[in-house]
Amino acid sequence: MKSIKKSLSLLLTIFVLTVNLAYADEETNETLNLSVTSAISYDMETREIIYTKNIDKKIYPASITKLMTALLLAENMKTTDMLVYTESAAQQPACSYRENIEYVAIGDKMRADYIMDVLLLYSGNDIAYVIADNVAGSTEKFIEMMNEKAKELGMENTHYETANGLDRDYPEHVTTAYDLVKLLTAAYENEWVRETMNKQKSIVKTLNTPSRTISNSNKNLNINGCIGGKTGYTDRAGRCLATIYERDGRKIISIVMKSNDIFGDTEKLADYSYNAKKVTYIPKGKIIETIKQTYNPLASVNVSKIAKIPIYLKENIKYYRNDITPEVTYNISNIDVWTLDNTKPVTTLTLTLRDYSQQYNTYSDFSIKDIIKTHVMEILNKLFPKIKFNKDHIQNIVDKPEFNYI
Repeated sequence: MKSIKKSLSLLLTIFVLTVNLAYADEETNETLNLSVTSAISYDMETREIIYTKNIDKKIYPASITKLMTALLLAENMKTTDMLVYTESAAQQPACSYRENIEYVAIGDKMRADYIMDVLLLYSGNDIAYVIADNVAGSTEKFIEMMNEKAKELGMENTHYETANGLDRDYPEHVTTAYDLVKLLTAAYENEWVRETMNKQKSIVKTLNTPSRTISNSNKNLNINGCIGGKTGYTDRAGRCLATIYERDGRKIISIVMKSNDIFGDTEKLADYSYNAKKVTYIPKGKIIETIKQTYNPLASVNVSKIAKIPIYLKENIKYYRNDITPEVTYNISNIDVWTLDNTKPVTTLTLTLRDYSQQYNTYSDFSIKDIIKTHVMEILNKLFPKIKFNKDHIQNIVDKPEFNYI
């Protein structure tokens, strides 16, 4: 039988199959009713999206825009740098530090750490333009920086036209809930921005004005695990809130856009996400694909055959059921039929859901014995043309469990 093994040659192929499977079980999560246009929750460690509602719908980000402004400030200046209050900043409407907190003369200066506090806690519209003018030299150049950074972060459906998010005259200033996950993640990864988002209050001042106390507009902060975020509001955007929660070491992003109750909806979404259970998408043991492998049973004979190799998983693949369609790919290469057995992986299966990707091994009960059983008479007749074999007798031998074919 060793000669049989030597005489077989496999025409190996490498291919990737992409399929959409629908094996999800009937387990369901609690119903979540949010008064929002769009919403998303996201596990920051695993990068899994837990809840979705219109996450790719273009929306107005309002003052959540200031997370991008804050990120660019943090990346281009130090906390002790002094920023000049500019004319374009003075032209910005409420809520404005100059108009609503303390009058600031054009040319006055404020330290960068105070600037960051006013931007993210009080959400000063004028301060966003102080940052734009001091970081980039002009508002126009800063907007270019914002869009370049958005592209770098993979925010494919985001376009910035203002540094503060006011959109009355800028209808193309848009983003999506999914893109805001990427922005909030990047903002949280920056130490300066992260620490600022977590501040409840701050005392700030310019060089020529008295100190003033400002408070964070995020009313959920430090309640039930909320460790940071940014509020937003315009007539177009409605009320918006992008937050990060941490409970038992697990961080989840909770974002609601155009909500009738931003603080209540964000809290409900966070609660739902921490309690959400995964459902089975592909069950273990079920044949999920049959690989057709071309091979030549005899090296000396140019006759192609096809082996059908059924594959299955030894573990359940689970996911959070939402509006995202999972993508499953099989990467198959260098299959050696002589070594196939159910203890060795046949190939890898990759489950992809946006940012989340996980590989699994697939297995098969197919073995060399299946090849021999299929072609035993053909092989024997080619190897020993002068001998007449009894087909039924040979088949009975091969079918025996104790048959040693190696």
